[in-house]
Amino acid sequence: MKVATAYYNGSEELVWVSDNGPIKISQMAQLHGFDEGAWTADRMFREGDQAFDNIQRWVDWAKRESLEPDTTPTSWMAPIPYPGKIICVGLNYRPHAAESALDVPQSPVLFSKFQNAVVGTEATVSAPPDSHQLDYKAELVMVMGRRCVQVSESDALSYVFGYCNGNDLSARDLQFRTSQWLLGKSGDGFGAMGPYMVTADEIEDPDQLEIIGTRNGVEVQHSNTCEMIFSSRYLISYISHYMTLEPGDVIFTGTPEGVILGQKPEVRKWLVPGERVGVMVEGLGELVTYIGEPSDD
Repeated sequence: MKVATAYYNGSEELVWVSDNGPIKISQMAQLHGFDEGAWTADRMFREGDQAFDNIQRWVDWAKRESLEPDTTPTSWMAPIPYPGKIICVGLNYRPHAAESALDVPQSPVLFSKFQNAVVGTEATVSAPPDSHQLDYKAELVMVMGRRCVQVSESDALSYVFGYCNGNDLSARDLQFRTSQWLLGKSGDGFGAMGPYMVTADEIEDPDQLEIIGTRNGVEVQHSNTCEMIFSSRYLISYISHYMTLEPGDVIFTGTPEGVILGQKPEVRKWLVPGERVGVMVEGLGELVTYIGEPSDD
């Protein structure tokens, strides 16, 4: 099942992305006698298993009935617009660590973003006005569906609700201003996700997915999540041993080689306004980000 979040004339709605287009969960709920207002991702994760079961039942019915959308979104948000935690993994592909001239980590390198970084597909993202080294990073994102504390690797994936594309945009000149990466990773829009989230039952193995990044339609990154140093299973287990993962938390699992930082300094061309960056993880559609003019706002 493909689930997304969209705006309908200023109202946030959780939608099922069908072959006929996005259909509001609230539309299906009302057709089944549940007239309880708008459905959002926050509500779905808050209500948990009962909400998941209801939505799956409504979607199965809508497929059988070939239900049509009752209106069209005005814009898209990230599938999970307000994650409680955004945990990112650095240097999780050996070739990327090598191209960045950094040591291969012995333990996962973790850093965070905040909700200001979250945007959906087709958003326009600008670098801070004093940054001139904006870089792209195509990534697989895991979305937690259940509370997760000190889980084993063998059980870890059972706690995942779904997966989506992510773009860990990074202002490299700010990232390396100090030993802490936070400043260069947490700009507005630097945690793009989308266009939708695919539920875990439709992804056989998150550690066997092709991952592609494009710049203005030209492929610049291409790898497979099997090349990650720390697998999806390991990351969930590792993180959950140090902090509780809650429903709706997201984990950016790292980017493969091909980023701008990995090129020789004399040929690097950082992202500039007017460019289009795409992220495509196998089975998850395409996340599109446009680069805008820096703003002093």
